[in-house]
Amino acid sequence: MSLFLLSTLLLPSILAIPHKPVHYASNSTTTTTSLDPNCAPGGNFDLSLWKLQLPTGKQGSIDSISSSSLTSCDGYQSSKYFFTSPDDGALVMKVAGSPDSSGCVATSGSKHCRTELRESSPSSWDAEADMNRLKVELEVVKPDDGRYGTVIGQIHADGEVSNKPVCELFYGQDGKITMGVEQVPGESSLKYTGIGSVTVGERFGYEIRFEKGKLQVSINDGGFKMLSTGELGAPRGYFKVGNYNQGDEKSEVRFYKIEVEHS
Repeated sequence: MSLFLLSTLLLPSILAIPHKPVHYASNSTTTTTSLDPNCAPGGNFDLSLWKLQLPTGKQGSIDSISSSSLTSCDGYQSSKYFFTSPDDGALVMKVAGSPDSSGCVATSGSKHCRTELRESSPSSWDAEADMNRLKVELEVVKPDDGRYGTVIGQIHADGEVSNKPVCELFYGQDGKITMGVEQVPGESSLKYTGIGSVTVGERFGYEIRFEKGKLQVSINDGGFKMLSTGELGAPRGYFKVGNYNQGDEKSEVRFYKIEVEHS
């Protein structure tokens, strides 16, 4: 076959390759193939599975943005709290501090402020199922001054079970990563376990799994650490990811991948 004929046959298929980033299926929330600095976060991440909780509103009743308002390149963003980095397209989440130090607004069940995505589809899932996984790539630009630092990911128990988290992944000002796991239903009974350390400002990844009744966490694909949930067992829950400030100082977290898998 001549080179001319071969190029003639291939050219239409080459031209048919889409220029726009490809999104993943509805059970997987992830980045697109590239991050566009000119798009709102919903143009780079499939946010149809999440709603956004903000550090604004009335005390005990924070502002919340629905998934339908988050999606698309023209979706919701806030220059103060939730926006796309003009440098590399990362999803930036900021919190100004605590209610006392900054006047930010916390939820009715917390003393701390957050800019955080809350899984909404599904609204909760069975921890005994075969697969419940949250995979994230991020950079903590500025951790807060709380004892263990900023919560960058968590599993929260379904409201019918408890108003407490199952687990919270903290990132401290010293770069230490700690997992707090609730041990008793409905009580503040977090058991803290050191998971690893990453230099502040360095990009890294984590994965949290709560499947077949077992809770595990991994940093930078370094192997999974099994964590006990004590008397709490394996309740229904949902993932949260973002910047949940635990101190009085400002915090900033940038996200490059957010992926959820269920089966």
